[in-house]
Amino acid sequence: MVHFFALLLWAAAVLAWIADMPELAVAIAVVVVVNGAFAFLQEYRADKAGQKLLELMPALAIVLRDGRRRQVPVRDIVVGDVLILEAGDGVAADGRVVSVTGLAVDESALTGESTTTHPSPGDDVHAGTYVVEGEAAVEVTATGAATELAHIMALTRTASRSASPLAIRLRRVVRMIAGIAIAVGVAFFIVSQMLGMPASDGFLFAVGVMVALVPEGLLPTVTLSLARGAQRMASRNALVRRLDSVETMGSTTFICTDKTGTLTRNEMSVVEVWTPEGTASVVGHGYAPTARINAENGVVPALRDVALAAVRCSTGRMVRSGEQWTAHGDPMEVALHVLALRTGVDMPAEETERPLRRRLPFDSRRRRMSVVAGDRVYVKGAPDSVLALTSAGDDAVRAVAEMAARGLRVLAIARRDAGAADQDAPLPDVEKDLELLGLVGLEDPPRDDVHAAVAACRSAGIKLAMITGDHLGTATAIAQEVGLLRDGPVLEGSDLPADDDALGELVDRDGVVIARVTPEDKLRIARALHARGHVVAMTGDGVNDGPALREADIGIAMGRSGSDVAREAADVVLLDDNFATIVAAVELGRATFANIRRFLTYHLTDNVAELTPFLIWALSGGNVPLALTVLQILALDIGTDLLPALALGAEPPSRRTMRQPPSIGALIDRGVLVRVFGVLGPAEAVVEMAAFFVVLALAGWTVGAEPSAQTLAAASGAAFAAVVLGQLGNAFACRSEYRWAGALRMTGNPMLLWAVAIELVLLAVFLAPPLAGLLGGSPPPAAGWAVALLAPVAVVLADASVKAVRARRRPTGPRPGRSGSRG
Repeated sequence: MVHFFALLLWAAAVLAWIADMPELAVAIAVVVVVNGAFAFLQEYRADKAGQKLLELMPALAIVLRDGRRRQVPVRDIVVGDVLILEAGDGVAADGRVVSVTGLAVDESALTGESTTTHPSPGDDVHAGTYVVEGEAAVEVTATGAATELAHIMALTRTASRSASPLAIRLRRVVRMIAGIAIAVGVAFFIVSQMLGMPASDGFLFAVGVMVALVPEGLLPTVTLSLARGAQRMASRNALVRRLDSVETMGSTTFICTDKTGTLTRNEMSVVEVWTPEGTASVVGHGYAPTARINAENGVVPALRDVALAAVRCSTGRMVRSGEQWTAHGDPMEVALHVLALRTGVDMPAEETERPLRRRLPFDSRRRRMSVVAGDRVYVKGAPDSVLALTSAGDDAVRAVAEMAARGLRVLAIARRDAGAADQDAPLPDVEKDLELLGLVGLEDPPRDDVHAAVAACRSAGIKLAMITGDHLGTATAIAQEVGLLRDGPVLEGSDLPADDDALGELVDRDGVVIARVTPEDKLRIARALHARGHVVAMTGDGVNDGPALREADIGIAMGRSGSDVAREAADVVLLDDNFATIVAAVELGRATFANIRRFLTYHLTDNVAELTPFLIWALSGGNVPLALTVLQILALDIGTDLLPALALGAEPPSRRTMRQPPSIGALIDRGVLVRVFGVLGPAEAVVEMAAFFVVLALAGWTVGAEPSAQTLAAASGAAFAAVVLGQLGNAFACRSEYRWAGALRMTGNPMLLWAVAIELVLLAVFLAPPLAGLLGGSPPPAAGWAVALLAPVAVVLADASVKAVRARRRPTGPRPGRSGSRG
């Protein structure tokens, strides 16, 4: 209701009322209210759609009730519950820490400080914060509206959000068009006074000019296009958390993706185990607890020791429900539990004999985790992290390299005897003097559609990089298998240069693979690429990925395996954790940008036809009467013009969408201006004025004479009909910037066919009593209809001729710098 266009129209309505023209004032006010209500409806529907999608990822928490861990919806948490928090969890309520193991909490949502805190038993934690490291049990003291976060939110609900690139570009377009409308309106008012027109008539004339130049339906149409884009992305398993992100996704020039779950299926299974006594291979299906184990007899006991130690260091489990086995927890840890079941490890007996005394959770710096269970310390983690704490020889190092080279994810498993001091000893004293039990090789096969998705990115001019915490050999093998690896460097995070400029130059290549990265590395990479002019999409699922996801132009979180922190920081959440979904979202984002350009071209073309009568009146010194009234122009803008524009906002992606480089330029460029003012607009305006003059000439009118009211109404009706019919041809011409309307499938956009049908009905309504008399026109005679019917043909043929000439001049292949989404 208060954007720049709306303010301009509100002012015009007030002035029309003061000038004793209530019909015009009411009509302008109706235009603003209808546009505002429509825009609100679309935003509301998009918001409700987002809420429904969020229900697919319900907010859950682990609570301790009746001595048992239970997973409950956050809304069911009550005061007195004991929350069980682990790294990656969002704190769902205010509470007091009961017990803690290496707890670190990110309280930036409440305090604005980026440093983490380390609460101890008795300290408070608050809803809205996140567990970065460690574990804790927290007794709930406040929920919902009684939390500290709720009080802060009540004070900050009115805070404005930063403008997106699309919003900035639209603001420029709006101000430019509104500025031109005001300037032209003032100039025409001055001309009318110079010609001796009464001030009230001159004012009406100036208002008509401004209304003719203002595309009132532009911003509601943009909102609908973004909302439809968001809904399409949601149907492809990409949840957009902000409508503006739809277009930003389409502008992506560089995608930094991780490996596990995105390029691969995230269905871990142990396929090989190396021990000092020998190697065993495991051949099984899915998560079934039975498998064929190929190993010499002397290796089997060592294999069981590895499986036991690995599963003691894990919380993920396979749970049997009737005849079905269901995975609960991290897929890698579930795979280790399956290995224990397949090797016949007696877990209940082990847990009874060696109860858990202490847990030292995994963190991204140590890259390992440990538990003290009875008289044993068990450790699992990245091979280079664990091997350094053992006396393992070169055989283990070679085994790691060989397994990683085959694309396996490798874990090292170790143990030692525990003493009483290990219950409270500092972490370095617990994880020392370890005995290497073995190496576990897990397979996570690539997704079936990832190879095609990588190829689609290449044809679309998007650079790719794999940024993962995995072993370099594993990352390289997967990158080769899916076709991502190219001429880019293959290196580890520790090899990255400290200088950001040098870092940007190093990674700004297609097919880069960077392994063993830290969250800080991902943040620096996002900044370096952004500084080099890229629109960066960064994937992440971990707690510490939050800063990198916020730094990227598009942060993409994993909906299934991602942490609460990652989802909160992201702009887009993948409901299926699939890389192909990112590519689909890019395609839909590009299509949305192209659709905005389509209906912007459509709007401006019709504005040219609406302005032409005023221009001819001025150039003739008032000797040619106005072909359109102000109310007719309003009827065109808000009645017949809007529906085809909305339909163009729903145009599906064309075959060129992912075959050209991305476009991050302006919405109105030279190409749009040439089409509007050099081709489509003039073609529509010529037929409009021809229909007007034919009716006047048949009635005996000559230049400078005053036609009768009946004759002028019929001529005006002919001009009005020509503009409406020209809109039909303009809508079909605007479906593509390169192909003429006849080359496109008529059924490719069903909404446009419905819009055209409704537009024809509206034309009949506007030219029939009583609206015809109110608007200032009447049904034209047969000659007027005959000329008006030429309007769609003239527009389509003019458009096709220019496209044919341009096609002959254009070299084969995509032109650099042009949008890949313009069909």
